[in-house]
Amino acid sequence: MKVKVDPERCQGHTLCAMRAPEVFELDDVDGHSSPVSEDVPAGQEAAVQEAVRSCPERAISVS
Repeated sequence: MKVKVDPERCQGHTLCAMRAPEVFELDDVDGHSSPVSEDVPAGQEAAVQEAVRSCPERAISVS
């Protein structure tokens, strides 16, 4: 599974990092999210799916 965050949509709500802290990192300046790695680590798939569902801006996509 691969994860991406659309930087144009992300508003820095930080919900993804709360749901999957091992997968998402937050920018120190504006709190915007990006994946630590495009490849989701084994065992983190459910947390990433929850992050996708919790993003109010629909900025996270998985494939």
